[in-house]
Amino acid sequence: MQTVGLTTLVEKLKLKNLTPEIDMEGILITTPNINRPALQMAGYFDHFASERVQIIGYVEYTYLKHLTKEQRVPVYEKFLSSEIPCVIFSSRTEPDDEFLQLAVKYNKPLLASDQETSPFMAEIIRALSTMLAPCISIHGVLVDVYGEGVLLMGESGIGKSEAALELVKRGHRLVTDDVVEIRKIDEETLIGRSPAITRHFIELRGIGIVDVKELFGVSSVKESQQIDMVIRLEDWDKDKEYDRLGLTEEYTEFLGTKVVCHSLPIRPGRNLAVIVETAAANNRQKKLGYNAAQELYRRVQESISGKGKGTLS
Repeated sequence: MQTVGLTTLVEKLKLKNLTPEIDMEGILITTPNINRPALQMAGYFDHFASERVQIIGYVEYTYLKHLTKEQRVPVYEKFLSSEIPCVIFSSRTEPDDEFLQLAVKYNKPLLASDQETSPFMAEIIRALSTMLAPCISIHGVLVDVYGEGVLLMGESGIGKSEAALELVKRGHRLVTDDVVEIRKIDEETLIGRSPAITRHFIELRGIGIVDVKELFGVSSVKESQQIDMVIRLEDWDKDKEYDRLGLTEEYTEFLGTKVVCHSLPIRPGRNLAVIVETAAANNRQKKLGYNAAQELYRRVQESISGKGKGTLS
């Protein structure tokens, strides 16, 4: 099971720590879902999702302001003594003294964000969904070409890094070389990124390690990218039949999610960067509803049909 340290979430979202005396190390978040404890503040604790991050917005805050101290404290005690990871106050709200004292007593970190509650909820769910997504690491190169995430795969030394470098020189962006961390965000979305230690570096055999960001500027790199297609580079085999029309799509699978996959045979004289660019543009065109192979097939069928009727000039 994937987990996220609370300190990591605090740093990523730049949250204000209202209880610095509480040690947040070792506090783990296990779900991307969040809970607004409106019913709990009203005293109803059945079906309480205590494993979630708790967010108190302006509505909950103003409701608590209307309660007397005698009404608030028992609710606070029951709420903060449960197994919640933390409580975040949004919309520039802050806990009252009783809430703060009980949080310290039960070792429950209190955090704050100046953002309005709804956009903050969207941001924290998105961040946690990414950090808690199932993850695998594979050998490959990931580049952003015309907005399409192209994952280059193949044996070591076949030319993946060289193709990526040429693509960068042509104005596209490198995401990662050698190791690609793939996270499954939802049933249809795979996000690839680089391990922090190798970020922005490319290994070129015979030259060594080069820093793409330093050589070509910040516009030549990207932190993460959705994986839209896979291109497998392989040595040309004259006895193997390669797809020449593209009428049917081939797929590969990562974490149970299928991705369009093309096998690209390598031989002297083939410009890999141009071919990858064309494949990316063609994939994007298919998403917009136009398939060149199907259009050619349609024209051929119309031509054959026309000949049969004697109407083709």
